[in-house]
Amino acid sequence: MTQGPTVTGESPSPAVYGQSDRPPRGDYSRGGEVRADYTCPQDYAAYTASDHETYRRLYERQSALLTGLACDEFIDALPLLGVKDRIPRFEEINDRLFPATGWQVVAVPGLIPEVPFFTLLANRKFPVTDWIRKPEEYEYIVEPDVFHDLFGHVPLLFNPVFADHMQAYGAGGLKAHRLGACEQLARLYWYTIEFGLMQQTDGANPGLRAYGAGILSSSGELVHAVTSDAPHRLALDVLRAMRTRYKIDSYQQTYFVINSFKQLFDLTTPDFTPLYEQVRKAEELTPDTVQAADVVVKRG
Repeated sequence: MTQGPTVTGESPSPAVYGQSDRPPRGDYSRGGEVRADYTCPQDYAAYTASDHETYRRLYERQSALLTGLACDEFIDALPLLGVKDRIPRFEEINDRLFPATGWQVVAVPGLIPEVPFFTLLANRKFPVTDWIRKPEEYEYIVEPDVFHDLFGHVPLLFNPVFADHMQAYGAGGLKAHRLGACEQLARLYWYTIEFGLMQQTDGANPGLRAYGAGILSSSGELVHAVTSDAPHRLALDVLRAMRTRYKIDSYQQTYFVINSFKQLFDLTTPDFTPLYEQVRKAEELTPDTVQAADVVVKRG
């Protein structure tokens, strides 16, 4: 696996998304080990016994909730993460992931800016934050940590169709940056890759299921997103999702639903340039809006 050059002099600056009173987590200096593309070695020796125990408890809790709530593709792929009782070594995951779909996980110190993030995805490299939350943050954490990134995102990278979608998203993100449309594309990412639902029709237990990493890595939102009567569930429309604001500090009020990963790939394959222009001219929608033109799977 090739890596970018090591940063010398000033360390890369952390990314800040949304509003927060606290500084970004993660050590962006690492004694000069953070590279120009924001990747760095996984500092495995720095993990404490408490860190590994936190990961084990989180994995045990989330995996016990998956049946009947998570999509079959995720449940089938989860064992490929490997060890459950400690934080996995990224190279061990890559030994299985790269032969499967050509993807690799790479360590980053925390949230990274848009262009490095998109560039990594476009090159089939998924950035995984390598620090883990503290025991007192067990129920909720503001920024994604190694558990969210590994458990929530990586299993579906073993799925060939979803893996291709993620690479295409990275390439599309670089184009969106050039067009000044990252906010629109970020909304689509939020409502699909992070908080997407699927209407599963195959398998022994068909029904509404989660595939978004933000849902799958959260015990509360997993149950809420799939079973609660409160949120709206709408069929995914790309333009509609790009117009819709989202909340980062509460459960979602609206979830967008796909029928399959092939449908997701097909919906996001066309050139988004004209869509960005339409979004700029259209009114933004609040997270709880339901319009007459929406295809409602279930109204909250």
